[in-house]
Amino acid sequence: MERPSIDVAFAPELHVFVPRARATGTTRTAVDGISTLGHVVESLGVPLTEVGTLLVNGQEAPRSHTPSGGESVTVRSVTYPQEVPGAPLRFLLDVHLGTLARRLRLLGVDTAYESTDLGDPALAALSAAERRVLLSRDRGLLRRRELWAGGFVYSTRPEDQLTGVLDRYRPALRPWTRCTACNGLLTPATKEQVADRIEGGTQRSYDVFAQCGSCGRAYWKGAHHEQLEAIVERALAHVT
Repeated sequence: MERPSIDVAFAPELHVFVPRARATGTTRTAVDGISTLGHVVESLGVPLTEVGTLLVNGQEAPRSHTPSGGESVTVRSVTYPQEVPGAPLRFLLDVHLGTLARRLRLLGVDTAYESTDLGDPALAALSAAERRVLLSRDRGLLRRRELWAGGFVYSTRPEDQLTGVLDRYRPALRPWTRCTACNGLLTPATKEQVADRIEGGTQRSYDVFAQCGSCGRAYWKGAHHEQLEAIVERALAHVT
């Protein structure tokens, strides 16, 4: 006996998760009368972190709705900018997003990141414990139940990844206030305070320094400053 089915139409932004919907935007799937609409959408490949409004036969419906055969479902993507209630906006990035983490820190955005792979359960648990938005390109990680909040990073290019995060969350930007190595806060420092962490040539060439209050790393406007300044200027121009 054939099981009842529903037609599910996905927003174009979500087609990356549902290859069989790319041709027409719609796919047909069987329902069991038990699973919620949220579960059905997720089983088709779309993390719920990426789902906005759900419509059933043209009417808004909750994720807890149990779909019946013959229904037409529309799955919209998250509306930008996305509000994340319940905590200051902070991020946690998985191991594959190191460049994005450094750029967010360069812009003064609170961004936790570990260069070693903690594993999906630990990352999701850390997101919940510290109430951080977990950013990842791993859709399986974004489907973990213990996750507090998350977002899929759609691009593989760091520049596009950064603008994607800025568009989606609109974090407050405070450039040059965080350590790109550990996320600690930077404070002004005298040359004497950082003398043991810089080479003689740097001491002779530069007079303005900062240091990280967490790891002690010293900062100055060195050889790569113009490149970093360009990243900051593009980001600031993008959000204004």
